[in-house]
Amino acid sequence: MTAPSTFGLSSEARNLHWLLTNLVEEVPGIQSVAVVSSDGLLLLSSDQDRNDAAREAQAVRRTGPRGSAADLATVVSGVGSLTVGAARLMDFGNVKHTMVAMEEGSLFVMSISDGSLLGVHGSADCDMSVVAYHMALFVGRAGHVLTPELRSELRKSLESESSEPTGSAR
Repeated sequence: MTAPSTFGLSSEARNLHWLLTNLVEEVPGIQSVAVVSSDGLLLLSSDQDRNDAAREAQAVRRTGPRGSAADLATVVSGVGSLTVGAARLMDFGNVKHTMVAMEEGSLFVMSISDGSLLGVHGSADCDMSVVAYHMALFVGRAGHVLTPELRSELRKSLESESSEPTGSAR
């Protein structure tokens, strides 16, 4: 069954939504996920595939980056940019992934393609190796389809979604 937010999207975009939803639902400890373009724009997030009741329930228990996909995307983009700069400075090649372990959770950032990034905010009790493994699976499946055309489609989808009235006040 396709999530309502995928209505009217191409099969590639629906597949990416499905992969992201599957990542969040199948891996214990993942609180939120964001796919970010090389220029720092949010392309896809776990918030898109949840209904309003699920979003409100998650917002109550969330301790992550202010609870929004846009905030996670900003952090992921910043961490990605910082690590790319460090890799260039050290002349060690491209960055594959970055993990930040904190007292109350973890942030995982993994390169997808053409500078796009997958960011995962995990709870303190998540198994980092399991999260990294499933992120690598996502990247392997998504990397070859994340074309400039698909990135444009995903951006437009997010823009139209954010401009529509949601029916619930925050």
